[in-house]
Amino acid sequence: MSKKFNDTILRAYNGEKTTHTPAWFMRQAGRSQKEYREIKKKYSLFEITHQPELCAYVTRLPVEQYGIDAAILYKDIMTPLPAMGIDVEIKSGIGPVIDNPIRNLQDVAALGEINPEQDIDYVLETIKLLTEEQLTVPLIGFSGAPFTLASYMIEGGPSKNYAKTKALMYSEPKTWFTLMNKLAEMIIVYVRSQIKAGVSAIQIFDSWVGALNVADYRTYIKPTMEYIFSELKKDNVPLIIFGIGAKHLLMEWNDLPVDVIGLDWRTGILEAREIGVTKVLQGNLDPAILLADWDTIESRTKAILDEGMQDGRHVFNLGHGVTPDITQDTLKKLAHLVRTYSER
Repeated sequence: MSKKFNDTILRAYNGEKTTHTPAWFMRQAGRSQKEYREIKKKYSLFEITHQPELCAYVTRLPVEQYGIDAAILYKDIMTPLPAMGIDVEIKSGIGPVIDNPIRNLQDVAALGEINPEQDIDYVLETIKLLTEEQLTVPLIGFSGAPFTLASYMIEGGPSKNYAKTKALMYSEPKTWFTLMNKLAEMIIVYVRSQIKAGVSAIQIFDSWVGALNVADYRTYIKPTMEYIFSELKKDNVPLIIFGIGAKHLLMEWNDLPVDVIGLDWRTGILEAREIGVTKVLQGNLDPAILLADWDTIESRTKAILDEGMQDGRHVFNLGHGVTPDITQDTLKKLAHLVRTYSER
């Protein structure tokens, strides 16, 4: 690579001091970018991810446009599920829709295993293109977590209350734990293949696990997460966990062998510290603020950075993903603000 590699975010994830607060934005690739919208006129999400050159372009574009400190691989948390026999389609305006939802132990038993080199070779090829030839910042890989993946697999798509998921969890514990174990093994294999191909950090999205209370999390989810992260810890890359509306689970996450906890906008950095969280923190500007006037954006961003700099162990991000109506210009200005304000 002719340009110097910027490893600031990896040092921050490892708890080291950095010259500025590093930043990236969840869902920075795609969605709000005009170039991406042109591509989407021709190709679906799955079609883009199956074309390594195109997918690499979509992944690296925000790094080049915004000057941020990391790329996150453009793909969906549903990517590995077809290899297991789950018939999933990403429908515009709805999200993932599954035609053959999990209903019983037999459905779980019928799930296959993933062979990354065969089933998601296009993902691994995209990673290699990016990390060996194109990026000068670290590439973050990711996977959905077992509860979040299971919620789609059981509900058949997005849900507001996860009633079917919880019903299966409470009434059919054998089915539930068999599913958790299958998903855990898939996630470990899937993530390891990304690391081997070249990603420098892994984020596990447990986006919807905040729907559970602490007692149920400890019983039905935490043992599986302990197992996943304990296994992935052996691969020596920073591990991040993130979910929405999960303030009540922060200390459960703090127990896990993770390096970084991602916060949504409901919990401040110093507030998380007061609760007792000791891990490096990532977050947590409300994406909706990026639709406000610049003075509001600036003051809210500086407030988060002030807390992060006071704490000293912080990576800036949004509290959830970039929405399609946030402009590229706003994201570019935001990245510049984070860098210049936090330089030390």
